[in-house]
Amino acid sequence: MSGLIAGLIAALAWTLASSLWRSLSTSLNAIQLNGLKNALASLVLLPVLMTLPWRQQPQALVWLLISGGLGIAVGDSLYLAALRRLGTRRTLTMESLSPLVAASSGWLTLGEQLPAEAWVGALLVTASVAIVALQQPPHTTLERDRQSRVQLQGVLMALLAVACGVAGAGVSRSVLISADLTPLQSAACRLLGGLLLLLPWMRIRWRRMTMPCPQPRPRERRWVTVLIATLLGTVLGILLQQIALQQLPLGIATTVLSTAPVMALLVARAEQDRLGWQGLMASLLAVSGVALAVLS
Repeated sequence: MSGLIAGLIAALAWTLASSLWRSLSTSLNAIQLNGLKNALASLVLLPVLMTLPWRQQPQALVWLLISGGLGIAVGDSLYLAALRRLGTRRTLTMESLSPLVAASSGWLTLGEQLPAEAWVGALLVTASVAIVALQQPPHTTLERDRQSRVQLQGVLMALLAVACGVAGAGVSRSVLISADLTPLQSAACRLLGGLLLLLPWMRIRWRRMTMPCPQPRPRERRWVTVLIATLLGTVLGILLQQIALQQLPLGIATTVLSTAPVMALLVARAEQDRLGWQGLMASLLAVSGVALAVLS
């Protein structure tokens, strides 16, 4: 029961954090914003990072660093970029492809057999993604991001974020079930891996911001939003995700974690997202498809 509750709260935390990131008015790009949130999260978890068993389990920790680099550094940067273009609800619906991508990978690379119900579920999720891709962005989307070309970029970024997230989660789960590490240690190590990979890119980006045209500094109230979103989505969300992955079978855990598209309906009005029956259908199709596919 604790794994189920952890998964549901994680999905809610990601939804609320995603809405906060989208509402944030800042000159930082997706890579810089991702680096900032990972730096803050790593600072919060510094006591855990200082007690990681590097001598006892170096191989497991290195794999968690790789997992964080792939899933958090690359995946979250793409996710934040898509979030700005597509909005919270549409981006989270695209993210519901994650369990199906994981199952399909097992089918293609490991020869795992998928029942007929799984293929039906895959079709439902594919339909939900198609509906979302064709919908207009929320009214709060900046004018430059409402262009068809930019919207297509957002869809592609969301799909790439799914691929990176699945790869990172797969590595993380294999470590969790084979090594003697707690979910908190796993989450902290993954965040450190994400931060380490982002640091060189952030340095390159900052160098490109030339001195004659400095970017405006965020107001103090923006830092409150950044801190709350980081604590919700990056610290609490990843910690609860690790607990769900550790205590629940993979299929059930991914289904629970993929309820975010339905929870995103709660923030649609705040983003002036034109939900309509199509948006509602897309969210319900996504969750139903995931449940049917991974629980069959």
